[in-house]
Amino acid sequence: MKKVIIINGPNLNLLGKREPEIYGANTFEDFFNELKQTYKTIALSYFQSNIEGELINKLHEVGFNFDGVVLNAAAYTHTSVAIADAVKGIETPVVEVHISNVHAREAFRHKSYLAANAKGVISGFGLQSYNLAIQSFL
Repeated sequence: MKKVIIINGPNLNLLGKREPEIYGANTFEDFFNELKQTYKTIALSYFQSNIEGELINKLHEVGFNFDGVVLNAAAYTHTSVAIADAVKGIETPVVEVHISNVHAREAFRHKSYLAANAKGVISGFGLQSYNLAIQSFL
């Protein structure tokens, strides 16, 4: 059975409450339960933190024994060389995801430090961006 983890960064714990016009009205926990029902043949796990170092530690922890990482580093995508280095340093392939189309938003969101080290980038399909990322590991 393939092992895939979804790692979410800062403020994504507020999904369903924060800016629903951009991020939707569903909580991530509800969506994650739907994903687990859709992908019963995958050992799917989930981690969220607002703390950069905790995201790096989780990447290090899973980066040599999982089959895939779906990473939404949120604002850290555009600021964190350290998370980019962690993605580069692990063996497990990482797909960078974003709920919104970051290229249709503020200019600072157009730059990703992670993308060069990721297997791919999926942006702008709402929560279905995660679904597409998981499919890339099948």
